[in-house]
Amino acid sequence: MSKGPGLFSDIGKKAKDLLTKDYSSDQKLTVSSYSGAGVALTSTAVKKGGLSTGDIAALYKYKNTIIDVKLDTASIVGYFVFLDYNSAGYDTTSGGFTKYTAGISVSKPDSSASIILGDKGDSIKASYLHHLDQFKKSAAVAEITRRFSTNENTFTVGGSFAIDHLTQVKARLNNHGKLGALLQHEVIPKSVLTISGEVDTKALDKNPRFGLAIALKP
Repeated sequence: MSKGPGLFSDIGKKAKDLLTKDYSSDQKLTVSSYSGAGVALTSTAVKKGGLSTGDIAALYKYKNTIIDVKLDTASIVGYFVFLDYNSAGYDTTSGGFTKYTAGISVSKPDSSASIILGDKGDSIKASYLHHLDQFKKSAAVAEITRRFSTNENTFTVGGSFAIDHLTQVKARLNNHGKLGALLQHEVIPKSVLTISGEVDTKALDKNPRFGLAIALKP
């Protein structure tokens, strides 16, 4: 039986994750636990400036069904998502394709490219990611976004490099001068320490932003 199309949210996800995932200017602690019944519990505490927030999330997976419930310090958010991998993907929490209107991606063993028309047709984003090693531990990425309403272009390049099997570094730079970098180290199996920072190269008089995150998993 042939495999159906993937989820729409997966288009351009690898490039987006490399450029945005784990970058932070906050102090964050995440503790996760898993049960044999398919339930995952995640507790997160975040300190941003003088404000502290926290949440507890529960995720249940069974075959093609996912139930996700989240309780935080501000509100309770609960939603249900059904995924059928033999049909076109959709996201029931997005209210239709209000954020992304259309997209296409092409993947090869060592690279992937995507184009997404988003924001109800107001923006278009193109990205290209190339893996630098056969184990896909290191990669380079480029992304360009154009917003038609403001006639603004944003071009970002970035990459990740595995120093060893426990340590990875990432960096990104856009045409507006924002330079970010992070270091991740697996301190114990499945538990990761992340140190990140960002500086505005066009305004070096401003203080750089730093973030620290610890993710503990059993």
